[in-house]
Amino acid sequence: MREASRGPTARDRQRDAAALSDAVHAAQAGDEEAFRRLYRAVHPMLLRYVRTLVGGADAEDVMSEAWLHIARDLGSFRGNAEGFRGWAAKVARNRALDHLRRTGRRPLIGGDESDLRELPSNSDTADEALETISTQRALALIASLPREQGEAVLLRVVLGLDAKHAGRVLGKRPGAVRVCAYRGVRRLAEVLRTGRTPQPVLGRASMQEDTA
Repeated sequence: MREASRGPTARDRQRDAAALSDAVHAAQAGDEEAFRRLYRAVHPMLLRYVRTLVGGADAEDVMSEAWLHIARDLGSFRGNAEGFRGWAAKVARNRALDHLRRTGRRPLIGGDESDLRELPSNSDTADEALETISTQRALALIASLPREQGEAVLLRVVLGLDAKHAGRVLGKRPGAVRVCAYRGVRRLAEVLRTGRTPQPVLGRASMQEDTA
């Protein structure tokens, strides 16, 4: 996670997004160096996400399969940097769910969260809740959330997706993603305030039949 006092500025994010968009277009035209730039820019975040679903032992294998699919289908992708991160996350998630189905396992991250009646805050406070703790502890805390909350926080904070693109990854409306992320962040903020780490929530894991 970023240090609270030295996070990227809006200009930094705009520059990075422009560079990623340029790399996507160049890679689609066959530029191998551009594809390597895409990999270096996106892989670490995707790997963190996949680890919370399948565990560290299998995450690298799942991501190898995901990158084969990304490389194969990159020519059909249409969109900007934000869209590419969301598309790549959906490919990685689908490969992770395929792996879990093959092995008969549940996702490691939490359980299902079906009650979405609570309205979200108008502000996005996910970064503020996680900025000051280590990446390892942050991911462990996120993995303790109910699954829909945890995935929403991961996609919004770790991958930096907006609610629309995160919703496409999860097959949910943007509003539902905002609610899940807000409720997850509020729970994490309470954990950080009290110093008590919640136990993972065990529940029925929804195995969506997504394909990519």
